[in-house]
Amino acid sequence: MANVLQLIPDAESDELLYLHTLMQPMTDQQAGMFASIYRTRRKEPVMILLLTLVGFLGIAGIQRFVLGQIGLGLLYLFTGGLCFIGIIVDLINYRKMTSEYNQRQAYEVATMMRSMGQL
Repeated sequence: MANVLQLIPDAESDELLYLHTLMQPMTDQQAGMFASIYRTRRKEPVMILLLTLVGFLGIAGIQRFVLGQIGLGLLYLFTGGLCFIGIIVDLINYRKMTSEYNQRQAYEVATMMRSMGQL
């Protein structure tokens, strides 16, 4: 099995653990394919933090749209981030939100590879 840290060097520690369990049964070639697809889908926590800060400038909810949470994005957009309370909560939880999104994407990529017969 390939080293996860070499394939995805910018992954966070909890993300690395999850990716390691997903990539354990993969060969080096499969792990390389998985990593290349996953890297295009994953989001950086710093990007989500910056998008959340943009919410204070009047465009609330962009971070939720980027994370695929369209309903919450619309709610934040039309309510000013629930009167800035939602934005403050997102500022506190941006790492957790990003980690959950990235884990969901990793699972989807692994499932897609299994369904295509790559695993």
